[in-house]
Amino acid sequence: MEGYFKRINGVLSTETGYANGHTENPSYEQVCQQNTGHAETLKVEYDADVISLTDILRHFFRVIDPTTLNRQAHDVGTQYRSGIYYTDPANRDIIQATIKAEQGRYPKPIVVENLPLEQYFPAEEYHQDYLEKNPGGYCHIDISKASEPLPELPTLPQSEKKYDPAGFHKPDQVQLRQQLSEQSFEITQNAATERPFSHEYDELFAPGIYVDIVSGEPLFSSSDKFNSGCGWPAFSQPIKAEAVTEHNDDSLGRVRTEIRSQQADSHLGHVFNDGPQDRGGMRYCINGASLKFIPYEEMDAAGYGTYKDWVK
Repeated sequence: MEGYFKRINGVLSTETGYANGHTENPSYEQVCQQNTGHAETLKVEYDADVISLTDILRHFFRVIDPTTLNRQAHDVGTQYRSGIYYTDPANRDIIQATIKAEQGRYPKPIVVENLPLEQYFPAEEYHQDYLEKNPGGYCHIDISKASEPLPELPTLPQSEKKYDPAGFHKPDQVQLRQQLSEQSFEITQNAATERPFSHEYDELFAPGIYVDIVSGEPLFSSSDKFNSGCGWPAFSQPIKAEAVTEHNDDSLGRVRTEIRSQQADSHLGHVFNDGPQDRGGMRYCINGASLKFIPYEEMDAAGYGTYKDWVK
């Protein structure tokens, strides 16, 4: 991977290392033979005026199989899991959008992690610039592709192009009091939290979409819902990155990431990075009372027919 990226115009420097494990300064032998949790990682610094983050990511996807979990070619183990670890939270949505676009190339789900960089340790010197030191060394990546033009991205489904949260609006307070239950009002307007295992949506896995109970804007798809065991409805991602906004929340004496709807600014819940690794590693933990479920067979009648492509 390092030999490939060193050949890309706009890449300033590269360094191999180990990331997002639970041990300090691991050795290569420890990463391979012990349960360190680290992934073998390439640190890339690039000139954003020459190459975009999206194109950096497209180069990455070009030379891996993003559908194999904990494996690339003949290398098997959790240290060979595929992941993108960002240092700027603003990049998460760019990464997620690229993953979603690349998914169009594969019949199987992409299992690449999209997580913040929690820790990183440089690898030993003999691992740096490995192919330069070992020209005949093992490499399953075709580094000659680095000089070739990137392939076109797959055409997005029509529903992707029609997503327009601006068409949904928040009613005034008088209407909200009439429209919402007391619980839904307190959760969406005052950031309250429902009791775990108390809402029917926690155990609901029928096909359809989940919309903001306040404005009706689409937020989550049943295809991204999973049973996390936490007691609240859980999703691996929103229906579109821009459907929700993120905010720091230190109300419990520790910093969490609060999730709100884009248009109505409804409090929905929180997002954590302990979700299923084969779905990207995120867990959107959402209050059921902040949502309204639209069954797949009722989406056309309810005005959500253009979003049916998201429901698999």
